[in-house]
Amino acid sequence: MLGPRATGAGTGMNAGTGRAPHTAAGAAAAVEAVLAEHLGGRLREARRVDPVFAEEVASRVAAFVLRGGKRLRTSFVWCGWLAAGGPGDAGTPLRVGAALELLQACALVHDDVMDRSPLRRGAHAVHADFARMHRAGRMYGSVESWSVNAAVLAGDLALAWADDLLTETALSSPYGERLHQEWKAMRAEMVAGQYLDVRAQATGASDPAQARNIATLKSALYTVERPLALGAVLAGAGAEAVDGLRAAGRCVGLAFQLRDDLLGAFGDPAVVGKPTDEDLRARKLTYLLAVAHRLATESGDTDALAVLGPGGAAPGGETVHLMRAALERTGARAVVEEEIAALSASGLRLFAATGADARARREFASLVARAVGTAAVRGGEGE
Repeated sequence: MLGPRATGAGTGMNAGTGRAPHTAAGAAAAVEAVLAEHLGGRLREARRVDPVFAEEVASRVAAFVLRGGKRLRTSFVWCGWLAAGGPGDAGTPLRVGAALELLQACALVHDDVMDRSPLRRGAHAVHADFARMHRAGRMYGSVESWSVNAAVLAGDLALAWADDLLTETALSSPYGERLHQEWKAMRAEMVAGQYLDVRAQATGASDPAQARNIATLKSALYTVERPLALGAVLAGAGAEAVDGLRAAGRCVGLAFQLRDDLLGAFGDPAVVGKPTDEDLRARKLTYLLAVAHRLATESGDTDALAVLGPGGAAPGGETVHLMRAALERTGARAVVEEEIAALSASGLRLFAATGADARARREFASLVARAVGTAAVRGGEGE
């Protein structure tokens, strides 16, 4: 078993809501109140620092964070906490979840800058919103340079707020040192993954193993593996149990990123909340693209290689259409779908092997299905 179950486990009141969440979906909903309370305090601090900074930067960050998102990281923290017995106040995992949502905001703001993506969560990306402000205010200098600089600072502020909240939580927890170690490792992994991502694009890399490593570092670890571990650490789980949850989380996190890659190539922009051809136009090294390149090489599909490879045809609308056709024709889309199903099933088996009880397994299975977006998750409890 992951750990001893305290009397009344899972019945603690969460911060700002007045009642404890009973499901992973409930945790995702409950974290909104925690975020609103924390951001309210940060905005008051920002106004004391400088009213212009508060209005133009801090308020934008707060609005972006509160604009939505699936709150998956919060849900996985809660699942890890529940799997380890869920003792004590349910507000503690929610505060860690809120810190992760702020960290995610930093990652998205910076990612949109690097990708020059104009939309996020169905609205203007933060750098694009700063560009609108520059134009509306008839400000001097380069719109692009100013908006990028301002957005980088906004992302930095989100990271600072995330670190503040995590530190406050760690200082009040008997497991604060372990919590901090997980957080430190996660931040380094995120930066490494992002750097390897931009480096792969600059070098024209096409190796599936390299693409998989980038997907793991850039997304899988901080989306699922580390949140599960953070939740379990909060509940006092031992090292072996936490390692078991990490293994389950790594599989599910990679499945999540592979699904995101598919949505980035074939998804509906109205549903995804951002353009779904940007990765193809940029020929970003996703696992999907790398597998297609490998399969095209093996089969001698020179037409596919011409549009998929670095230095191919200009990335216009027709080329994107041809790239999508190549992803289908080579069988890469089907391969990735199979990989998603296999990784999801492995994650469920590994989670069950930790000794988590039936309730925790059900919640985890439901969350995996929502995160990965596949009906391939069978067995309900991963058995």
